[in-house]
Amino acid sequence: MDNNLQDEGKIVAVCRSANKGERKKDIEEALLIEEYGMDKDAHSGDWHRQVSLLALESISTMREKGLNVHPGDFAENITTSGLMLISLPIGQKLQLGDDVVLEVTQLGKECHERCAIYYQAGDCVMPREGIFARVIKGGMVRNGDPVRLISS
Repeated sequence: MDNNLQDEGKIVAVCRSANKGERKKDIEEALLIEEYGMDKDAHSGDWHRQVSLLALESISTMREKGLNVHPGDFAENITTSGLMLISLPIGQKLQLGDDVVLEVTQLGKECHERCAIYYQAGDCVMPREGIFARVIKGGMVRNGDPVRLISS
C-alpha cells in the first residue's frame, strides 16, 4: 500500500436511485446485501459493480468548476471523505461502519455515450474518479460511518 494514502475516511452520503443513469438521493442509511449491492438500488445485482463510491473531494473539484453538484449527483452509492479512492488497487478491501466489507473491483469506467448526469451537471467525474466494489459482507451503512482500508 502507498504510504501517502490515508487509511481511514468517513461516509458523507448514502445514496440510492430506482433507475440507472439518474442522480441518486441521499437516504442517510441503507442495507448492503452480500454479493448483491445496495437494497432497492438500480445498480445492484450479481456482477462486479454492485456498489459505486466517489470521494467528496472529487465532487468539490466539480464545484470549483462552477457546477452546482452534491453527493449522489454522479450516481454514486457511497460518497466518502478523507480517502483517495481512485488510488486504491483492485482487490483492496474496505470496511464501512462496523460490519460491511467491500472489495474494489474496478477503477473508473468507460462511458460509451453521454449519460443523463453529464447533460444535467455539464460533466461527469464518475468515469475518471469513481470506483466500484462488490459486497463481501453485508450490513447497514450510515452517514458518518468510518471507512477503513483492510490490509491483506
